[in-house]
Amino acid sequence: MQDSSGVEIRLLQESDIAAAMDLKRLAGWNQTEIDWRTLLQLEPNGCFAAVLDDQLLGTTTTTSYGSQLAWIGMVLVRPEKRRTGIATKLLQTALSYLEHKVSVVKLDATADGKSVYERIGFEVESLIERWSRKGEPVSFGRQPETIDSDTRREILQLDARAFGADRSKLLNFLLTNACVRPVVTRSEAGSVTGYALVRSGSNAAYVGPVVSDQGSDAAALLDHLLEQLHSRAAYVDLNRNWGEGQQLLSERGFEKQRDLIRMRRGFATPTSPLVFAIAGPEIG
Repeated sequence: MQDSSGVEIRLLQESDIAAAMDLKRLAGWNQTEIDWRTLLQLEPNGCFAAVLDDQLLGTTTTTSYGSQLAWIGMVLVRPEKRRTGIATKLLQTALSYLEHKVSVVKLDATADGKSVYERIGFEVESLIERWSRKGEPVSFGRQPETIDSDTRREILQLDARAFGADRSKLLNFLLTNACVRPVVTRSEAGSVTGYALVRSGSNAAYVGPVVSDQGSDAAALLDHLLEQLHSRAAYVDLNRNWGEGQQLLSERGFEKQRDLIRMRRGFATPTSPLVFAIAGPEIG
């Protein structure tokens, strides 16, 4: 699909990842090549590129969670091409793709992007806060996943209850790509009551999702992950619907970096307070 400016909107492909990483670096974001590949594997027909004369000018991705919910992410445009309508074209293409697939579409917007999304029918749902901890650069590879099949099944069940949709395919990718051992908490009867994951990032380790049936477990989950990260830099995207999250992070040496605005198109309940930290702005 090409418009009068010559900009073509087409499917994003694995061969675009190097150029997409350049867009990501220009924006200062934290995603890695593995993150881009995961998005393409999850939704190969729902990730889009804006191209002019073989140059990648912009991207957006979609991730569907059954027929209930989809997420839009990685809305990136080259700095010199912003405010030329490219982001809107990419979003309209993504929404057209999702129109008959899901009933609700969500995204996590920056303050600068909020007005763009409002113009195409999104409304504010809640707030997410990026918190960061300074430290050594992230320089470790992937660790082997160490949970058994029963624990994995319980994690997926807990997450579906907390997130409000089945994102088991995504979580299987995140479990496989975890850079330290996944952490779980259990009830006295032995059932899983919480879990937490962390993966490598370009700038810092990304802690999330962190999900807990019992609010008091969130601190323990976070502490067990931080013990494994040692002194490495880390990001956490806090769900503001989780009561005392700011204090918990501040006590562990994190500082608030910026706000993100969770927005939705269609009726949906806000993010559950069972979610302490999200899986990522690009995936929910």
